[in-house]
Parts: sequence; C-alpha cells; structure tokens
Amino acid sequence: MTRIALAALAATLVVAPLAPALAESLVPRSRGEIALSFAPVVKAATPAVVNIYAKRVVTTRQSPFADDPFFRDFFQNFGQARPQVQNSLGSGVVLSDDGIVVSNYHVVGQADDIRVVLTDRREFTARVLLADAESDLAILQLNDAPDDMAHLRLRDSDDVEVGELVLAIGNPFGVGQTVSSGIVSGLARSGAALGNGRGYFVQTDAPINPGNSGGALVDMNGDLIGVNTSILSRSGGSNGIGFAIPAALVALFVDQARQGNTRFVRPWAGMAGQEVDAAMAETLGLAVPGGVIVAHLHPESPFAKAGIEVGDVIREVDGQPVNTPPEMIYRMSVAGLDAKARIGYVRDGRLREVTVALVGAPEDPPRNPLRTSADSALPGLQLETVNPAVAAERGLPTEVTGVIVTDPGPVGLRVGLLVGDVIQQVNGVTVDRGEALEGALMSAPRRLDLTLLRQGRQMVLRLRL
Repeated sequence: MTRIALAALAATLVVAPLAPALAESLVPRSRGEIALSFAPVVKAATPAVVNIYAKRVVTTRQSPFADDPFFRDFFQNFGQARPQVQNSLGSGVVLSDDGIVVSNYHVVGQADDIRVVLTDRREFTARVLLADAESDLAILQLNDAPDDMAHLRLRDSDDVEVGELVLAIGNPFGVGQTVSSGIVSGLARSGAALGNGRGYFVQTDAPINPGNSGGALVDMNGDLIGVNTSILSRSGGSNGIGFAIPAALVALFVDQARQGNTRFVRPWAGMAGQEVDAAMAETLGLAVPGGVIVAHLHPESPFAKAGIEVGDVIREVDGQPVNTPPEMIYRMSVAGLDAKARIGYVRDGRLREVTVALVGAPEDPPRNPLRTSADSALPGLQLETVNPAVAAERGLPTEVTGVIVTDPGPVGLRVGLLVGDVIQQVNGVTVDRGEALEGALMSAPRRLDLTLLRQGRQMVLRLRL
C-alpha cells in the first residue's frame, strides 16, 4: 500500500468516530437542513399566530398647563371632557384548541372592543380573562371559537440557550403576518423596565417592530419560547435588540386565567432588595458580584419567617441564580403560589439555604374601601387602607403605610388629588387607616395640610377650606 493510501486510511480511522459527535453540535445540523430553509417551521407555527385589533374609548381633557412640568399634575383634569377612541394593533398567540390567546397588556389590557383575525381571515370577538400591566401580559378567550384552532406548545424557557435559532412571528406595522429570523442573544434580561413590562426577558436579534407586540418567538421545533413585547431603539425601528416574555411565565398566566382569576397573583416576597454590583461586593467581602442584598423586610414577610435577615445576600431560588429583584420575583412566580422554594443566601461569607413558603400578599390590615361623606372636608373621596396586598397591586414599596386614593371625586380633583396618591398625614397627624383619615377630614379646621406620597416623592398639599 502506498504511503499516501496509508495516510488516507489513518485519517479515516481517526476522524470517522468523531463525525457523529461533531454533527450533533452543529446548528443547523447538516448542509441539507440549511438548504431546506425555515419553511416547515413557519408553515406549522404561523396558523397559531393571530392579528389583534383593539379599541378603547377614553375621556380626555385639554389643559392649558399640559406642557408645564409643575402645574400639569394639578390641572390634568381641567377643561371640557371629550370622549376619544384609541385604536391599537398587535399580535397574539393561540395556546389551546378552545380559543385561549395570549397577547400583551399594552395591546388589549384596557380595550372595550377586541377583534381577533386568524391567518385564514376568519374573525372573532374576544374578551380579556386576565391582564397584568407589570408583566405586560393578557390572556384572552375567543367568543364562539371553532373546534379546529391551531395552537402552539409551550416550551420550558429554562431550557433555552443563547445561540439557538428562533423565529419572530407577528403583524409589524399592520402590513400582515410576517416572519423574521434570528438567534437567542441573551437571557435573564431583567435590569430595567423594558416597554410596559418589568421582569425577566429573553433577548433576541430577530427583528421586532411595532405591531409585533404579543406575537410568537418560536424555536426550530415550532414551540413557543416567548411572547414578543418590546425593543430597545433610538429611532423606533428594530435594531436587533428585542425582548420576549418567557413561556414559563405565560403558562402560569394561563393556569390562573382558567382558575377564574382576573388579576395575576404572584408570590409575595415582603422585602426590598438591591442588586449587588462590584463595588458593593467588595464592601461585603464577596469574591464575585451577584445576588440581591436584603435592604428591608416586612414583619409578615415569608423570608423573615424563614430566618432571612436584613443584610443577607440572596443568590439562588430553587437552584437558579438571581441577580436582580425582578429576576428573583420571576423565579418565585415560576415556582407558583402555595409552593415552597429553596433560597440560597450568603451571610457572614457562608452560603446557606432555607425553605420559604410562597404565599400571596396578606390583606392585613383590611383595605376597607370607603367613600368620604358629604359632610367631610373633602367629600366623595374613595379610599383604601394600604396593606401588603394593596401595595403589591399598586406597585408601592413594601414599607409604605397610609391611605391610598382610588378615586379623588370632583372635589378632590379640584384641589389637586390624583388616583394613587397615598395620604400619610393630616395636619401633622399620622393616618394609617381609612377610618382615621375620614375622622380627621370630618373634624378638620379651616386649614388642611395633607402629607402624601406621589410616584415615590413626598409632598404637602395645603388647602384653605
């Protein structure tokens, strides 16, 4: 046998056993797969992605102070009320053969009329079963849904890896259903609010544009790994930095909607925390940055009851690393209500673990909704006592106490009160219950000083009666 033939045989013997392993690690896995294109995946997935047209009637008032940064909050309800119709365009994904559809809250969350159009041009009206502004998700039920609804399977988004090929399907700019391709370019994007949602996102470079909101992000098996929700862009166009809400959270929304919930209930941490950066890690004596340092604990917090203390650094939830408060809440939400989660935390330089019961925010003290009487200094105010459940619903810090304004009424509007204001003191006297505030308003002298919290800022509203 010639020297060349021997060399060829040796190369064959060495390379042949390695070929299958190499082929399995390649994406796409063969030249044939590249030549075949994404058409089979598109054909299977697109019938389950729908176009959504939503209408909402709102009452607006034109204020002469609309452009003034100081007076616009006080006079935002000044002027003649005029009804206007707001239209929104987006996408949705059918998740079951009985017509359950997921979309974004900012597309359908407050709509009065919702119309869903399938790829075969059939149209159906729909109603909102459950909506949550914080997660920017809404679950719809099609009215008179047919029995042959195409739908997508939900994939466990914890199995998704950076670099996987994905397709984004939706209705960008209202031009009709469109498919764009890309990869998963990042996971655990949770450091800031992105669009309307706050939480944990899958990042992709597949082009996402206005109208894609609520559409599908699918893998190469046609399974749903996320619901497209927002982009980061200076121009308004897609720059290849898009975000999708993970399918694991979508599955929980569907479960709660089927149980009859109209509002998504997430486990209550009862704590305030902060991301541990490099500077803080050095101060705490940690080898590497990461985790969430506990800054405040509510007395009824399940973390406090499990033994967590202020100053502890939470590093893991059920074995998954967490580096921001939204990521920790996401991991708790995925674990589910009434479950138990394993919490890994660092104290005194040692990694420890406890089990925490995942419960909803307690209604203690009772919120006790009430409306102030006609004899009150501010008649017609609708109020609720702030408790952990109210704070969670309204996005208030855990430590906030007081009485929240749910409807200022005509008199409250005129004096500058807004929905969401938390009244904490009346003429220097602390009020932490609705009944105490109502009593203070009934006996108020001719001067009224209201200390309140508005959008995280404390202010005083001084009134002459």
